[in-house]
Amino acid sequence: MNLIEQAKEKITMLLTDAAAAAIQAGELPEGELHGTVEIPKDNANGDFAANHAMAGAKAFRMAPRKIAETLVSHLSLEGTWFSGVDVAGPGFINFRLAQEWYSDVLQEIHRQGESYGDVDVGHGQKLMVEFVSANPTGPMHMGNARGGVLGDALASVMEKAGYDVWREFYVNDAGNQIEKFATSIQARYIQLIRGEDAIQFPEDGYQGDDIRELAKEFREAYGDEYLDKDDREARDAMAQFGLERNIPKMKSDLERYGIHYDKWFMESDLHRSGYVAETVAALTEKGYTYEKDGALWLKTAEILAEGYRKQGKSEKAIEKLELKDDVLRRANGFYTYFAADIAYHRNKLEERGFDKAVNIWGADHHGHVARLKGALDALGLNGQERLEIVLMQLVKLTRGGEVVRMSKRTGKAISLTDLLDEVPVDAARYFFNSRPESPVEFDLELAVRNDSENPVYYVQYAHARICTMIENLKADGHTVPEADKVHGELLTAEEEKALIRQLAELPNEITAAAREYDPSRINRYVTALATKFHKFYTDCRIKGEEEDLLQARLYLADITRRVLALSLGIVGVSAPEKM
Repeated sequence: MNLIEQAKEKITMLLTDAAAAAIQAGELPEGELHGTVEIPKDNANGDFAANHAMAGAKAFRMAPRKIAETLVSHLSLEGTWFSGVDVAGPGFINFRLAQEWYSDVLQEIHRQGESYGDVDVGHGQKLMVEFVSANPTGPMHMGNARGGVLGDALASVMEKAGYDVWREFYVNDAGNQIEKFATSIQARYIQLIRGEDAIQFPEDGYQGDDIRELAKEFREAYGDEYLDKDDREARDAMAQFGLERNIPKMKSDLERYGIHYDKWFMESDLHRSGYVAETVAALTEKGYTYEKDGALWLKTAEILAEGYRKQGKSEKAIEKLELKDDVLRRANGFYTYFAADIAYHRNKLEERGFDKAVNIWGADHHGHVARLKGALDALGLNGQERLEIVLMQLVKLTRGGEVVRMSKRTGKAISLTDLLDEVPVDAARYFFNSRPESPVEFDLELAVRNDSENPVYYVQYAHARICTMIENLKADGHTVPEADKVHGELLTAEEEKALIRQLAELPNEITAAAREYDPSRINRYVTALATKFHKFYTDCRIKGEEEDLLQARLYLADITRRVLALSLGIVGVSAPEKM
């Protein structure tokens, strides 16, 4: 149950009944009443504002304020959640909540327990969230760190929103990047044995020290055995050797980060099973490919142009886009990454039957979005509706106002491992769970500070503060009361009401976060909740108050504790009892 939405629905019903009564009395002409109910930014005039009078001005052929006054004169608030109603401005109808609503909010949160905030946006649809999916050729970087949090937190949000969620990591263990990976290890291996001048390191090779370390480990395992072997055999062995070490490291780093996947899907399986070839053949059968210069091309420009026409774009606008076709199979017979990506997403939607797929990608993949959706449309899989891409912006690490690119510990580019060696997992997850479309400036010094300037500390401290208060009151003989023993009618202070209204917002925040694919809304929600609790704690004394009021305020604090912990859990941040 969402008591905010129920209150809005009740207001609409009250106004509809009032309009019917006014029409019956001849005070309003025949007409249909409609409008919306919103929560005003300033609740000085009311907790809800209805615009039905203004929306009905044309239908009733009357001034909005006159309509509003007529409606209010026929309203009956007896037995409802509202204590008062008045007309403001050009015709807004403002409703003020009665004390019963505030008591019911607390009772409902208590009744729902861990399921509080659950909504049914997804109606049980199968949803895959694919995130991180870093190349297994080296350490994970800050973009992977951010994508990991956004993907994991979004998956949790979608679960609360009523989806059947599956988390997946797509391992790019095939194609050009793996060939380059193997060639880089091979070059370092030869240089280890025969010297730096024995072979020129590939110009586009992976330069990191991790490649040198893999080459060293490979030599320790096999000695000089692979010096005289065929290049293909040597590189295949070295690629496999490197992947067998890098992929488990990626898994352990992400588990340390609090991220667990339902499946690590290997790109190589798509190629090995023939699924990439089969997918390309399906596009060919539908007439969407052609051969040129020995390669097989996808008619991307034609596919996208057709899609844009359906959206109403003019031919002139489409021409300005300078759409281009894509290679699916090179002249050497190897399939491109794009071909494998189409096959992978076909596998998600067709073979495994996910109703929807959500990918977390870096903003540099922007140009790939329309092309992939178009290819899925060409396969009849409705990529426009069933594939959602969340693009995230860059991460900038700072310390003392200065941009940081190198780890103090290793002297190398900062990896996810380095970051987690320096800042707590909770801080990393909280900081990175920010608006995907905005760049992140991650202040390494702020992330470890134990004061209210650190946003994650500020929220966690609210939870710990409540736990400490409950323990202290318990020592004095006061325990959190049972729900049916609470005198909710005593919670009349504005700080108490503001806190309860914020508690009631969680279902709406889950709904909005799911619809916008923006888990950062939960960060903002829980920060606002902590702020309202700190205000309540400062202004509304608990210890020393008359027993019924003490118990009611203690109960409110405990409900807040539960919702803080639940909300932090959605974004994968702990709720400590002591700090």
